[in-house]
Amino acid sequence: MARPRLARAAVGLALLATGGPAGATGGASAGDGAPADAAAGAAATIPELGPDQKVTITFESYNLANTGTWKPVIEGLLADFAKEHPNITVKAQPPQSASAGDFVGSIKTQALAGNPPDVAQITFNALDFAATALRAKPIDTLVGKDALAGAFGGEHPFAPAAKPLGDLDGHTYAMPYVFSTPVLWINATLFKAAGLDPANPPKTWDEVKAAALAIKEKAGKDGVYLDCTTKAAGDWCFQSLVRSNGGQVISDDRRTLAFGDDAAVGAVEMAADLYESGATPNFSQAQAMDAFAKGNLGMILETSALQGMFIGGAQSAGWELTAAAEPGFGSKPAVPTNSGSGLSIFSNDPAKQRAGWELIKFLTSEHAYTEISSKIGYLPLRTSLVDDPAYLKPWADEHPLIRPNLDQLTRLQPWVSFPGNGYQQITDLMMSAAESAIYQGKDPKTAMADAARQATDLLPKT
Repeated sequence: MARPRLARAAVGLALLATGGPAGATGGASAGDGAPADAAAGAAATIPELGPDQKVTITFESYNLANTGTWKPVIEGLLADFAKEHPNITVKAQPPQSASAGDFVGSIKTQALAGNPPDVAQITFNALDFAATALRAKPIDTLVGKDALAGAFGGEHPFAPAAKPLGDLDGHTYAMPYVFSTPVLWINATLFKAAGLDPANPPKTWDEVKAAALAIKEKAGKDGVYLDCTTKAAGDWCFQSLVRSNGGQVISDDRRTLAFGDDAAVGAVEMAADLYESGATPNFSQAQAMDAFAKGNLGMILETSALQGMFIGGAQSAGWELTAAAEPGFGSKPAVPTNSGSGLSIFSNDPAKQRAGWELIKFLTSEHAYTEISSKIGYLPLRTSLVDDPAYLKPWADEHPLIRPNLDQLTRLQPWVSFPGNGYQQITDLMMSAAESAIYQGKDPKTAMADAARQATDLLPKT
């Protein structure tokens, strides 16, 4: 009896997508995804709120699902927002459901019921789906291009590489919010025990392998773990490995999947060699994080969002934590991609859209990034905050671990979203193939090519 429900869901998504993103065929009102010609103007299509106009909006954030480091920070920011905007009430909620990290699935469920959150945090891999199927609103059309440019600017402007991450087909569907780049976290204590110099960290994957085997042999601990190589990890970091080896997961015109090509296969072969040589253990994501935090793993390629967890683990277990940039393939420079999310507006009500924009501006302000970076570890997308004594400089001076992440932001390439409603299935096929080749002995070329062929059927036919 599941088939009729799936059919209804497909019809519902088709209806949601009828208006399409701005720039698609067919016009709509500003509340329903404004027409393409409106976006060419600098002026807003939604009115300002009146001085005494009260508005209530829902805000869905996956950071609120984490009761440890993340949730208190976001709740504190929302309390600060309420003081500045007493006429706007924000009802904050975590995702209503999240299957294997698919936080956008919660928005989809609510949208199909006709009641999506007014503002929501979406991961960048779901950007295409949010714009086309869930009808996220083009922010540049709602508030005007001048207002959007102003929000990106100011005394501490956004890093240039961060600004376009929420863009698709000439419109901004998500304001970049929180993310990291892949950081090589290092247990300096194990490095020293293995006769290695933590001040001269590995710069290539060959050097990582050698250091990992030395740690295993001389320090008796596991060497390295790449949290990029399993289905549970998602593909943000895997895309970085592929790009660093000269490849990509999808063609520039977004019509052809490329993760079966030689460059992607080569990245998988590198990770498989780490496992076959004994340099990396066959850990789950959770096992690897726990092992590193407890001092039982020499290196882990991970997001900086776990900086607080790793600092706490090092202090508790008595080992020294350092960080380095993502290693590269031989002489090829590493190409970092971003993790994380942007903030999108889904409401059709102009007053809620305006209130949502005020919330988005606040959550991407200097004050917000000072709180988010210092207390969670995410990158401050307004990078000059780390040089301002009134904001992040005191913290950054005491926490040099953020520097590799900041340096990589200058050469960031975006975490690419697959087109169509099957974006998550494409990702799952790709990552399952990589995982089977790395940890289960399947031939990398065959596994990745087969997955690319299967996933091609999930791409939009037009």
